[in-house]
Amino acid sequence: MDLSFIVSGFVVGALVGLTGVGGGSLMTPILTLMFGVSPSVAVGTDLAFASVTKSAGTFAHRLRGTVRWDIVRLLCFGALPAAVVATVGLKYFGALDKQIGHMIRLCIAGSVMLTVVAILFRGKMLAWMLAHPERQLQGRALAVSTIVAGAVLGTLVTISSIGAGAVGATLLVLMYPRLTPAEVAGTDIAYAVPLTAIAAIGHWWLGSIDWTLLLTLLMGSVPGITIGSWFARSMPERFLRGVLATVLVSVAAKLVA
Repeated sequence: MDLSFIVSGFVVGALVGLTGVGGGSLMTPILTLMFGVSPSVAVGTDLAFASVTKSAGTFAHRLRGTVRWDIVRLLCFGALPAAVVATVGLKYFGALDKQIGHMIRLCIAGSVMLTVVAILFRGKMLAWMLAHPERQLQGRALAVSTIVAGAVLGTLVTISSIGAGAVGATLLVLMYPRLTPAEVAGTDIAYAVPLTAIAAIGHWWLGSIDWTLLLTLLMGSVPGITIGSWFARSMPERFLRGVLATVLVSVAAKLVA
């Protein structure tokens, strides 16, 4: 079983390295569907996993100067309180309860489908926003929208562990279409570090993190993401994103069924 977890971590890590998305949206469903891990434990373990990996990514982007800290601050104003409230809600209603587990499973499926939309249509969304500058938010409205987006993402990530990557990046593109791709990636990763850390601490408090499983997944994912990143430029991005979207749609259908 340990070898299977290592291989799964490697495959997910390689896909993240190749495409830049798919970590939580693949790892959490794999744990629940293939290995029978309860949804709450799968979410908690994946959040702890994400907080470690995204910390390293943030350090690299900070060195390159590709993090917009003003946007990170606004996102955190919404995301961090939302993560705390969502955690308390899970505690109150019983995170390990079977009915709550079913609700988490449906939230995972919904988050996966949001990720698919983000993967397939982000480019078209950006092109539309750039072609209609009059629709772009400015000033206070933009700041409030960013905080609200952070709150939505904080809730989604805490419940399902999915959303901080592709969905978060897509919202950034829609609200801040002038950001460079590197700034979108760096800002998205930077705000996700405290979010996933707080959510992971919350799940630790709930008793829904399997630390042995976490270490086993990291053994596979670290070399996987390294190799995937190495070969990313030699693979057609449209093909990779199409394959990833197809896999995620199948995963979401299986979760709902």
